[in-house]
Amino acid sequence: MRAAFVKKETLHVLRDWRMLLVVVLIPVVQMLLFGFAISTEVNNVDVAVTWQKYSEDVRQHIQRLESNPYITLIGRVDPEEVYPLLRRGGANAVVWFRDGEEAQVITDASNPVNSQSSAGYVTAILTGAHGNPMVDTHYLYNPLLKSAYNFAPGIMGMLFLLVCALMTAVAIVREKETGTLDLLLVSPAHPSMIITSKMVPFFVLSCIDLLLILLIARFMLDVPLSGGVLSITLLTLLYIVLSLAFGLLVSTIAKNQVMAMLICGMVMIMPVVMLSGLMFPIDNLPIILKQFSAIVPARWYIDAMRKLMIEGLSLADVWLDAVILLFMTALIMVVAIRNFKDRTR
Repeated sequence: MRAAFVKKETLHVLRDWRMLLVVVLIPVVQMLLFGFAISTEVNNVDVAVTWQKYSEDVRQHIQRLESNPYITLIGRVDPEEVYPLLRRGGANAVVWFRDGEEAQVITDASNPVNSQSSAGYVTAILTGAHGNPMVDTHYLYNPLLKSAYNFAPGIMGMLFLLVCALMTAVAIVREKETGTLDLLLVSPAHPSMIITSKMVPFFVLSCIDLLLILLIARFMLDVPLSGGVLSITLLTLLYIVLSLAFGLLVSTIAKNQVMAMLICGMVMIMPVVMLSGLMFPIDNLPIILKQFSAIVPARWYIDAMRKLMIEGLSLADVWLDAVILLFMTALIMVVAIRNFKDRTR
């Protein structure tokens, strides 16, 4: 009798492929992500150089940079191109040789961890040999290296994706469990109207969250909103719609509220933390994970927010991030609505 019950429960578990996916796949994914992604080191530093006067000392310093395995020398830039190069992410650091006895290392400190590592590597190379110059470090955009400058955009990327998706998914799945959704579907209302009506309240709540987050970031954490509140708000509203669409997609997959929370919590938190640049440099990832990170929406949102909030760029300067987020929003929305209609026929 006992063996029969064990057999029955085992077959019940094996038939639930969603549960097996959570139990088996999630630990494997966690182990791979934690093993490969957790690294605050910068394994490759793209360095550009410029100088006021070329000399033998400058040539030797450049040669030492070029021969170091952790440095990729991308060439010389004109002095007036130093800041635009760093602003558009064309280099991690620029070494400006004032003369043979003095050099300045300039880095983009909108991400303090990467900036400090890059500056440290370059400074150690320049000062680690005979005839070393005096090296001065200049941290662009974040001279005090405040960690809030880095984490505020990252936390926004995680919170909106998690909270918006979780609210939408759980609310719709709850109505599926109680049978309320079935009553709505047999009403004259079109399914698209039902979906929209369910997303609007959460969109409004998310807008209130956005207002509170921006107020906290600006007036409590002293994070600058250099790119303008309008640009930051417009891009975030697009990201909120994407997150709500993802929640709708989860609701078409999950059978119950627990599964919806598991999918939203486990499937989204890990990629956002590990593969979005929130905590760890994307360049440190193996090539497969680096390519996989391209489908994580938070990667593009966080990158754009750092440029808008910290670097003071305009919305036109982050057009690529915006287009990618817009494409992801449209794709997720189309798939979610199609699944919703298929499951409610």
